[in-house]
Amino acid sequence: MRKAQLYLVPTPIGNMEDITLRALRVLKEVDYILAEDTRQTGKLLSHYEIDQKTVPFHSHNEHKITAKVMADLESGMQVALVSDAGTPGISDPGFLLARACRKHRVSFTTLPGATAVIPALVNSGLPCEKFVFEGFLPHKKGRKTRLEMVAEEGRTVVLFESTHRILKLLGELNEILEPDRLVSVSREITKLYEETVTDTPEAVCEYFQANSTKGEFVVVVAGK
Repeated sequence: MRKAQLYLVPTPIGNMEDITLRALRVLKEVDYILAEDTRQTGKLLSHYEIDQKTVPFHSHNEHKITAKVMADLESGMQVALVSDAGTPGISDPGFLLARACRKHRVSFTTLPGATAVIPALVNSGLPCEKFVFEGFLPHKKGRKTRLEMVAEEGRTVVLFESTHRILKLLGELNEILEPDRLVSVSREITKLYEETVTDTPEAVCEYFQANSTKGEFVVVVAGK
């Protein structure tokens, strides 16, 4: 008899080859897959010829769906959770379900796999033996306070930012950081137009004002 199990499965952040053999096996063997966007996950499954049922699981329904998933797990089913890209739970849905499993003593496993954080951190050339991951900063309330925390942090700081807000963030960093403090910006990691620019806050800001800001961004800030 199979053991009830939730698998948190990382998926590629761009390049379809960045998925483990174990992850592919799990996606084939579970009873169904919880997906942040079933259309996006469908592309991955189709690429690897995996015929598997997908169920939507995202920030708008995770509270409602978690109870149903827990009932399935407690009945002995095996379920995989994926986000659109990277590891579930890291700036994506997943935390609530993992917490519920822990509370109800249902076994769950997080597989290792693709992430934008580590490549951007190492590509920055900044110290990475200690770092702070801040994810996405608040859009409004609390943003100034968090930016000030970034400016005062002695360890390297890693931030996520979207294509629509990257220029705003770089402008804010240019205003709040010391002129010689290094900032590294990685865009489109693992994809065709991947690039990393590491320079002073002003130089990085000017570069992206003059060049493409399409894609997903990881911003790495040197510690004070």
